[in-house]
Amino acid sequence: MVEIMKTNLQIDNRHSFHQLLSVMLLSLTLISCVTINIYFPAAAAEKAAELIVDDVLKYDAPDIEQKKNSENKIENTQSQLNSRHFWANPLVAIVDFIIPAAEAGQANISINSPKIRSIRNSMEKRQSKLRPYYSSGAVGFTNNGLIASVSNASLSIKQKSTVKKLIKSENRDRMALYSEIANANGHPEWQSDIQKTFTKTWINKISSGWMYQTQSGQWQRK
Repeated sequence: MVEIMKTNLQIDNRHSFHQLLSVMLLSLTLISCVTINIYFPAAAAEKAAELIVDDVLKYDAPDIEQKKNSENKIENTQSQLNSRHFWANPLVAIVDFIIPAAEAGQANISINSPKIRSIRNSMEKRQSKLRPYYSSGAVGFTNNGLIASVSNASLSIKQKSTVKKLIKSENRDRMALYSEIANANGHPEWQSDIQKTFTKTWINKISSGWMYQTQSGQWQRK
């Protein structure tokens, strides 16, 4: 009888070990799939672009507390595993952990790094100087998220020089902003998508009468 019990115990131990090994292999497969399938969070990027463009152009944008609340954080993963009794049901715990973490990663985009705040501040200060040229149609919003000179025929030599400097500084900040948002979120390859998102947002947010560039490259008033 004792020998039979020992044999059964050994079988149970081997079964438990194989089950745990299977769960670990499955979890690694799921993690690999999740990593591969992380995509550009378009909806979150649109909200981030709206917040920044509203601030830069001085529209009624949400306050700083609302901005902070919009940047959700991933919960502590280890506490999730512990609270779900990992050893009691390891497969459920692992799947429960992986999927929410992936969804959180896909749904969030950070715009609150010191460098991003510095760039935004620089752009906000410049807009009071650019606004008269937006209103007159001398400067417009391009179809690639930048600004450009549209017509300077009515400008003085001094104004032309001022506009040239303003455009150069603004575009430098905009490109730095797109790049830094991508870098701050750990995905430099997102820069192009972020720039496209901002392009649409800038044009959607500009005032009536300001110039913007269509997809075909033509300038027109909003």
